[in-house]
Amino acid sequence: MNKKIVIFIITTAVISAGYYLLRRPKPVLVQVHTLELGEVNATVSNTRVGTIKACRRAYLAPATGGQVAALHVKEGDSVKQHQILLEVWNKDLKAQLKLQEAQIKANQASAEQACLQAAGAEREADRMTRLQQRNNVVSEEQVDIKVTDARAKRAFCVASRETVAVSQANLDVARATVERSLVPAPFDGVVAEINVELGEFVTPSPPGIPTLPAIDLLDISCLYVSAPIDEVDAPKIKTGMTACVSLDAFSEKRCSGTVSRIAPYVQEKEKQARTVEVEVKLTDPKDLQELLPGYSADIEVLLATKSQALRVPAEAVLENNQVLLMHEDGLLEQRTFTPGLSNWNMVEVLSGLKAGDTVVLSVGREGVAAGAHARVEP
Repeated sequence: MNKKIVIFIITTAVISAGYYLLRRPKPVLVQVHTLELGEVNATVSNTRVGTIKACRRAYLAPATGGQVAALHVKEGDSVKQHQILLEVWNKDLKAQLKLQEAQIKANQASAEQACLQAAGAEREADRMTRLQQRNNVVSEEQVDIKVTDARAKRAFCVASRETVAVSQANLDVARATVERSLVPAPFDGVVAEINVELGEFVTPSPPGIPTLPAIDLLDISCLYVSAPIDEVDAPKIKTGMTACVSLDAFSEKRCSGTVSRIAPYVQEKEKQARTVEVEVKLTDPKDLQELLPGYSADIEVLLATKSQALRVPAEAVLENNQVLLMHEDGLLEQRTFTPGLSNWNMVEVLSGLKAGDTVVLSVGREGVAAGAHARVEP
């Protein structure tokens, strides 16, 4: 009888255990990460896409209107500072320039003649004065006439020299007028765009009415990234901070950037968050290779860094600084921790977790919650 009871109890226990195992929910598959020490950086990134820009860019047009008589460059040409790029018809102005140059020569000759005559008259007056003083051979009236004539000719000499100076000033005016019809390069650069053709009539842009520049000149030897930073994050950024630049056109980050400028005002655009424009200048020549003005770019400004910090992946962090901790038996436990430095990838753990703890990365999967059982996805 006792043997039958024991067999019945064992059978019942086996059936109950089997039933429990069959009815128990299957463990959910999860991806996990084991906490360890490593580098954590606190960074700030732009809210909207930034743009690669040239440090110097000039939209050039002639200072005076006229017909385009000469285009000395084409798009893509490299030019040197002061090189003439475009010339408006100016034959009449150049003729006036030559006229003024000839006038200067004529006035210089006249001045030289007048000064020679003045010198001769002064010598003659001096001789007459000495004769009058020695023996009164000449009258005082004759001496006075000679002296007055010498002074008059000396004054004419001075006036002639001043005429040369006036002619020189007129030459400068004519030269400046010619220069207004020329478009020189203000710096070494590359011609990005030309918006005129030979024979077209160009006019300076009226105030308040933007027009296409005749020539768009870029200095691509110096490039920087201009990107908007949310007004909440902007006060944390200071000039001189290190920054990385990411571009859609290239896979690798370029981390030789330095914050060179922070706009002194907040941009307010309709239906957009208020932002502050931040500029990052790349200093390593290797990072400047293959870059072109106009590329879209993102910046990541380094605020602080720790080389040996306990860290947890940002994708594992839930609201209110919580994570799902996975025990050895697969049970998931919700745990709150105290965060430190953080970025898009990693969050520093100050307390609440320890090295070696296993946290769940796939927190968005169905069934992944505190109290559930899980096993690591192969």
